[in-house]
Amino acid sequence: MQLIPVIDLMAGQVVRGVRGERSAYRPIRSSLCESSAALDLAPRLLARAASDTLYIADLDALMGGALQFDILAALLEHLPAAQFWVDGGFRDAESVEAFRQRLGPHAARVVPIVASESLADADHARRCLDTHRTHCILSLDRRHGSLLDAGGCHAHPEWWPDRVIVMTLDRVGADTGPDLDTLHSVQALRPDVQLIGAGGIRQDADLQRAAASGARAWLVASALHDGRIGVDCTAD
Repeated sequence: MQLIPVIDLMAGQVVRGVRGERSAYRPIRSSLCESSAALDLAPRLLARAASDTLYIADLDALMGGALQFDILAALLEHLPAAQFWVDGGFRDAESVEAFRQRLGPHAARVVPIVASESLADADHARRCLDTHRTHCILSLDRRHGSLLDAGGCHAHPEWWPDRVIVMTLDRVGADTGPDLDTLHSVQALRPDVQLIGAGGIRQDADLQRAAASGARAWLVASALHDGRIGVDCTAD
């Protein structure tokens, strides 16, 4: 199972995500380095996770602001061998296409995350996933047992692309363990898709359970920053 380190970006800084309560997020304090700048943290996170892929959640965009494209552009330049998965609060097919056009030659290295919490309605959700099926990942989002899904993505597995994230926001940064029950329920709807878990990883035992569940990858942040999992890469 692949580890995908996560950077939550807010107002130009990396913040620590806890339970999806974004108004309470604060600049990260990490064992990897003293800085909360993405350019400083990103290579260390990738090294600690032994990964070539970085997930970026642009919280400014997710909360209705502008996407922090300058930071993404700098990361693309600074980490030429890395791949990036980017949740930029995309609401429809047009916003995904505009993002890909803006990336220019870097588009092949960036996968847009189409999140159920951001899609405007069923028509936009269906058309977005149909238009961008071959190069996007769908994130099925929920919090405290409630679906964040105005577009009805959970109810229409026939819309899903080949890769799907099972995002339980109240498990993010909460040290409560991975949400394997929800992963299994999604898996039963579309056994053919590649599932990616998110949140709840505390230690290696959780990673072993997540891998045994059939997940192809897992999104992780806090346990990497705290040094509870991953390769020791604190030395330069």
